[in-house]
Amino acid sequence: MSTVPNTTDQPSLSEDSDDISLGQLNGADTPHLAVTDSVGPASLGVASHEAKKNRVAPVEKRYRWTRRYSRPQRFVDIWSFFISFLGKRWLYSKPWSYSGGISADKQAIRRRAQARWIRHNFLNLGPTFIKLGQLFSTRSDLFPSEYVDELSKLQDQVPAFSYEQVKDTIETDLGRPLEELYKTFDPIPLAAASLGQVHRAQLYSGEEVVVKIQRPGLQRLFQIDLSILKGIAQYFQSHPEWGRGRDWIGIYEECCRILWLEIDFLHEGRNADTFRRNFRDIDWVKAPRIYWRYASRRVLTLEYLPGIKISHYESLEAAGLDRQRLAQLGAQAYLHQLLNDGFFHADPHPGNIAVNPDGALIFYDFGMMGQIQPITRDGLMRTFMGISQRNANMVMMSLIDLGALTEAEDMGPVRRSIQYILDHFMDKPFEEQSITAISDDLYAVAYDQPFRFPATFTFVMRAFSTLEGVGKGLDPDFNFMEAAKPFANQLMTNVSNSSNNGLIGELGRQAAQVGSSAFGLPRRIEDSLDRLDRGDIRVRVRSIETDRAIRRLSNVNLMTNYTLLVGTFTLSATILLVSQLPWVALGMVLPAIAAGIALIRSLMRLGRADRMP
Repeated sequence: MSTVPNTTDQPSLSEDSDDISLGQLNGADTPHLAVTDSVGPASLGVASHEAKKNRVAPVEKRYRWTRRYSRPQRFVDIWSFFISFLGKRWLYSKPWSYSGGISADKQAIRRRAQARWIRHNFLNLGPTFIKLGQLFSTRSDLFPSEYVDELSKLQDQVPAFSYEQVKDTIETDLGRPLEELYKTFDPIPLAAASLGQVHRAQLYSGEEVVVKIQRPGLQRLFQIDLSILKGIAQYFQSHPEWGRGRDWIGIYEECCRILWLEIDFLHEGRNADTFRRNFRDIDWVKAPRIYWRYASRRVLTLEYLPGIKISHYESLEAAGLDRQRLAQLGAQAYLHQLLNDGFFHADPHPGNIAVNPDGALIFYDFGMMGQIQPITRDGLMRTFMGISQRNANMVMMSLIDLGALTEAEDMGPVRRSIQYILDHFMDKPFEEQSITAISDDLYAVAYDQPFRFPATFTFVMRAFSTLEGVGKGLDPDFNFMEAAKPFANQLMTNVSNSSNNGLIGELGRQAAQVGSSAFGLPRRIEDSLDRLDRGDIRVRVRSIETDRAIRRLSNVNLMTNYTLLVGTFTLSATILLVSQLPWVALGMVLPAIAAGIALIRSLMRLGRADRMP
């Protein structure tokens, strides 16, 4: 086997050691490499000369997590970040912390600054927080839009680990010397990321492959960080404001599940195989084959499929590829995954899509995939029908059934918010809509509301927005909604064909709705009686005249206080002046003037309130 040995001497690391040297894990003495935002063969989505150029570009920044850490030191770093975050959030609502007073624009600027600070600190804290930030960027229902936007830009920027550690991992997991497994193996990685790195190799059968190796010590690091994060999740859950209506413990457990799946390369291999099977009859979509004889939980060997990165527009032009066709194919491929297969790529950014010389799309990195169950697709169908009919109540009930909306005591404001979205959304024809604008509206309404968009929904919306941006880069006239129109028409046709057309079909649909409501009525009555017994039902009665009388009485009481203050300070100033104490008397005059101004303003406010209808 031909290799170029790495002469860097790196000490080995025990997975069971509680004192982890991340500098050792990452090859602290090895040259820094340029990296991509994914650890899969996404870096292969460029021509070979570009990949070679990426391999020698230096990473200038050294992050804190490349130093030696023990569990107590990790505890201090994570909680220091968290306490600093709490301090920034506390200052955010304090008017005196803003120069020239608080305003909505200044708060927005501060939120953006806080989001950049969080992203920088997540990079500093290492692999666990890099992946956590990427997951949090899907939770627009939990975090402000500025946080979501900034975290969605979170990319891995880490040094590579040494060839000796790569060789040790491969030989330990596959049980044979590296020289017996691969005919050639390039010791210099094509790309490095927080979870691992990718090397090019060749099998003895002559097939060109890439080998993905997990970063050593990663599982132990996850164990330490996640145990600390559990305490933070418990704090959020018990917080009187942030814990209300939020299941932070459930969110923590879901993040743990996703993170552990992400570092299971066998899971990624199964995803890649499923993806390839779904597109086996479509020749313009390619995915790398998995070589299972050379795979384990920490090592994955994939077919080498080089191509031109889909966002390298000049290279595509030079290769004679039709950019308009590629934009349409990208949209069709994703809609096929979503609507036909129910199994879709959850991170289709430009680094994970390439184009081969024949114009076929190549997808990489299957660590994060989304899946839509048939029952969920039925719920989405009802939601789609409600949107097409501008029926806010139907949309709201279908979202409750999907688990995307939490049922509250008073659903009136939520229904009005949905109706606003529908009216705003349907102002323009379907093909003139922008995915990015639609998702921005949804996220703006969802934040701090009982909406609980599942991660799958956010993955879909973000993927649509990303593909719309890539499509416009390929073709300035590209519109994702226009490309989706045939799929939407097919969807509506299928729904229409499921029932009779014309008046009889409409009567049948209405009868079915009435029947469903009638059957559900006893259960709803029983639920209401149970809530009444528990005291959960609150009746709110508002009288405009009573509210006005209460406000007037409050203002009169306040003016009485101001009048007493004016009289008290004026009398005190007079007595002090007669007693030959003019400077002290002046001190009484000033608060008397202030109280007099407040009294005049209260009188004016009371007069305006009396003139209101």
